[in-house]
Amino acid sequence: MWVKALSSILSFLLMGTSLVDAAVRCYDTGNFTTNSTYVQNRDLLLASLLPNVSANGGFYTESVGQVYALGMCRGDSTPHGCYTFLNSSIHDLISSCPNQKEAISWGVNGPYIARYSDRPFFGILELEPSDAGYNRADITSNLTEFDIVWESLMDRVVRKASNGTSSLKYATGEAEFTAFQKIYAVMQCTPDLSNKDCDSCLRATVSYFESCCHGKQGGYVQKPTCWFRWDLYPFYVSNASTSVPSLSPPPPPASPPPQSVNSTNTKERGGSSSRTLVVIVVPIVIVVAVLVILAVAVLLRRIKKTKKDDQIYKTRVESLQFDFNDIRVATDNFANANMLGRGGFGSVYKGKLQDGRKVAIKRLSGNSAQGEQEFKNEVKLLAKLQHKNLVTLHGFSLEQKERVLIYELLPNSSLDNFIFDPTKRLLLNWETRYKIIEGIAKGLLYLHEDSQYRIIHRDLKAANILLDEAMNPIISDFGMAKLFTADQTRADASKIVGTFGYMAPEYALRGQYSVKSDVYAFGVLVLEIISGKKISTFSNQEGDSLVAHAWRNWNEGTALEVVDPILRDCSSEIMRCIHLGLLCVQENIADRPTMASVALVLSSNSISLAVPSRPAFSMNSTTETATMAESSSLSNQSKTEGIQVSVNEASISELDPR
Repeated sequence: MWVKALSSILSFLLMGTSLVDAAVRCYDTGNFTTNSTYVQNRDLLLASLLPNVSANGGFYTESVGQVYALGMCRGDSTPHGCYTFLNSSIHDLISSCPNQKEAISWGVNGPYIARYSDRPFFGILELEPSDAGYNRADITSNLTEFDIVWESLMDRVVRKASNGTSSLKYATGEAEFTAFQKIYAVMQCTPDLSNKDCDSCLRATVSYFESCCHGKQGGYVQKPTCWFRWDLYPFYVSNASTSVPSLSPPPPPASPPPQSVNSTNTKERGGSSSRTLVVIVVPIVIVVAVLVILAVAVLLRRIKKTKKDDQIYKTRVESLQFDFNDIRVATDNFANANMLGRGGFGSVYKGKLQDGRKVAIKRLSGNSAQGEQEFKNEVKLLAKLQHKNLVTLHGFSLEQKERVLIYELLPNSSLDNFIFDPTKRLLLNWETRYKIIEGIAKGLLYLHEDSQYRIIHRDLKAANILLDEAMNPIISDFGMAKLFTADQTRADASKIVGTFGYMAPEYALRGQYSVKSDVYAFGVLVLEIISGKKISTFSNQEGDSLVAHAWRNWNEGTALEVVDPILRDCSSEIMRCIHLGLLCVQENIADRPTMASVALVLSSNSISLAVPSRPAFSMNSTTETATMAESSSLSNQSKTEGIQVSVNEASISELDPR
């Protein structure tokens, strides 16, 4: 009991967040018919993978007729994790490849491999197809020195994994780059490979990563017979067992032998039992003691690291604090001539700091929806985020009842001032618009997956996308952002805040928000950028919203009607982006892609897209309040509540990290 509990503690302390999304590849080697013997045998084999993978230490192969199947769990997976992720892989495989004769799924946070084929592939080295991903942030330290440490670690882990057994070829490793930074890596082969083939496969994954993603802060490569991932934080159980624990229930204990009435034999057995008890108990006590020491050591290390990180962030936040009188000087006492704009939150001024930096200064009004605590939370959040597609916080001031945020000054204002302006829109050719779409996707991906936090923006819209001098997009205004824990997928809001048109329906009606809420808003933005039309003011003869208009024309084969007329060359890339936008605004939350999938689609034209289903409704109202049709599902109150929305698209900010 103690061993199991302490193992769970260690697993919790050492496991990291997921980087790897589910990936499925359907081979183009032929199809089968719905009622054929092949599909029956395939489904039978896939159904047998879960219990057999568990019973055989995390790896199992089997064939029936002309169907061959393989299942494998990650070397450090818990029984629950193995079952959950492998089960998900099998479902993804069937749904994504309904009639292909060969397919593979690596699962989430791989490798939880489920694979089948109409040809024997057991024990054969295969390097294609491949799946790869990487963190968007770059290595900021000495890259040459980093490469030396990284390559040495990869070589060491490759050799360790390839020298594994016929039941498990799995290894982890770590290397210290600086006093404050370590590199962590994990590798695994299907154990039916020879040691030589495993070595070749893993070295191919490392080479693949170096060619595609050199200089990035972590990533992964998945191939049919091996997998590797590395990052700058511990994301695996470093002391995991060499085999995956069985998911099958333990066998019942053997019946005790009948007792003898002979007193002499009883005493002899008693002495023997005592010795046996000592032999059993002493090792258990030692194991428990070691686990306790390890658990305490890991916990103390975590606490020490957390305190160190907190001190670093505290120092950074303190360094960002400005004297309010310096801000008065920078803006010429908030002169009207320096005002860049005004909204529901307050006013924005251009200014020049004492060190010569030109900045944008947001001065929150006294009746702004943000309170003092929310303001502090926003400062702390932005101080921790660093990405080229996210706004940079230069400083803040919180004194004399004034709340001021100081940002980088971006010369081209916001996207809505370009895309919806009949004259400025002419400056946005398709190449520029595509760059803007791609940059927004990268910024959201960082918020959702690649930063050390999971952040939901909740107010993504054209007015909150700033443009730098090269027309690169910068996501701004984190007043409504929500901070999620690593394993949190959604939350409920007691008060709805945001901008109609960009709100996902599950949030607008029921107060439920998640990363898919941002995906919905991104889809609306994509359709706005392509059409040059504003979601809140668009209307056609049928009275459709912009989303409904795009959906109608897509279905009728007249998608050209959605495209801004100034984009005369209506390329297949534009049609692909309309397709992507419609996938993002689907009514079913589960059908919407993740931002990792979106970024992958935007970076490669070879990725096939699913057929979009019916989009969710789109609200066009820009009035200050609207009645909720389903307010009872939002709270236990019987009265109808109002939704706070943006007036003239100025955000109403309410940041409440979770």
